Amino acid sequence: MEKKVSLDNGIVDIAAALGVSAATVSRALNDHPRISDATKKRVKLKAKEMGYRPNMMASSLRSKKSNVVGLIVPQISMYFHAVFITALQNRLQNAGYQVIISQSNDSVSTEKALANTLYSSRVDALVVSLSLYTEEYSHFDGFINKGVPVLFFDRVPIVPYPGYTFKGDDYRGGYLAGNHLCEIGCKRIAYISGPLTSNIYIDRTNGFKFALNQQGLQLHDDCVFYQELSAANAREALKKLFAGQLKPDAIFACNDTTAVEVVEFARENGINIPGDLKVIGYSNDPRASIITPGITTIEQFPEQMAEKVSDRIREHLREPKEGPADFSPTVIPVSLIRRMST
Repeated sequence: MEKKVSLDNGIVDIAAALGVSAATVSRALNDHPRISDATKKRVKLKAKEMGYRPNMMASSLRSKKSNVVGLIVPQISMYFHAVFITALQNRLQNAGYQVIISQSNDSVSTEKALANTLYSSRVDALVVSLSLYTEEYSHFDGFINKGVPVLFFDRVPIVPYPGYTFKGDDYRGGYLAGNHLCEIGCKRIAYISGPLTSNIYIDRTNGFKFALNQQGLQLHDDCVFYQELSAANAREALKKLFAGQLKPDAIFACNDTTAVEVVEFARENGINIPGDLKVIGYSNDPRASIITPGITTIEQFPEQMAEKVSDRIREHLREPKEGPADFSPTVIPVSLIRRMST
């Protein structure tokens, strides 16, 4: 029985089995033009028979390129990130790159561990959407010091850090939501936001408050919640909002998961939407359009953001620039999608 090749000496083993040089085998496996088609076919057939797999780590050490991009997201199941991942992976694969996808589950310690793992894997670039609670970024320093581009998207550093940033226009998203609710006559507006340790919720909050202030309205403390935007947390907030005598006539929820929960709560408790309560969500999750009534929301255009990130990666890796990089943020526009909930 012919022996299987080892990972370290596979090319040598194939060469010995065929009675040719290791250099010939290497060139044949890499489709070198100086090797005849007959020899290439013979070598590749023997490589398959002997279970040969190229040592990608050794190859990347020689070329100083792995053609692999690392990606860290908070939760793969989130609609925005799911769409972004698919669009980014498709574009990068078409350009000859593979993507290692990992999720932090909004854990800072997990995010740090994943960054270390991807650094050890010698990725050519790192794409990151930060956890809700990441406020310190030294776990990305190794990439920066080695000249490996770090590209933050959606949830980006809230203090200056030498990486590329791609963010939605969350300030305008908050403003559009607040302005719309004011225009249709809402007076006591509740606000369910994520934690203010994340740039997206800081910006949405500031834009929302500015819109209300323009109309002479203020947020009441008992109508404001800063919390992780899960269905369970939304349910607890809604119980508090509707327990007292003064009830909100509108709710701006900073994600569609929360907005969907608002609609379900209203149905269970005989609250008419939009008659008694107006609802706006954020992200344009498909659930917002198929639930009854359809939910007004803010569209973030994740495919467009993925396109911008992919283009920057390819540009950087194709033609690395000397001197200081331009880290000015790339801001993706947002838009209000009005449906029957308002």
